[in-house]
Amino acid sequence: MTVRAVPTWDDADLLDEFVKIALKQDDAELKGNTRAFNRLFTQKVAIVDELRSRPGDHRNLLTGLYEHQNLRVRLNAARATLAVAPLQARRVLEQLRDWGYPPYDADARETLRALDTGFFVPR
Repeated sequence: MTVRAVPTWDDADLLDEFVKIALKQDDAELKGNTRAFNRLFTQKVAIVDELRSRPGDHRNLLTGLYEHQNLRVRLNAARATLAVAPLQARRVLEQLRDWGYPPYDADARETLRALDTGFFVPR
């Protein structure tokens, strides 16, 4: 995926790529491949930014991933939708935190802490 190509994609393609990136991030993190994880993070941000920039903010489409079988997909979707679906996204993060499956529980806990302290303000 090239970041420049993202604006030409339709919403379905963006959602599909979002899931693919999350699955690859999951694999990279579990293998300790920080470089790959960070490269994928940049790609994910480009997709979320593109969804946000579309008329009416299309990030709400990511809420359909809250029940995805992969926990990284759920986590990424919840973080990406905190500005457009704050209550629902927070519930997903709380659920991931409470389940206690590393590394998702720690990621969710840190996101919630950043929200609660004002360190992170969704935009």
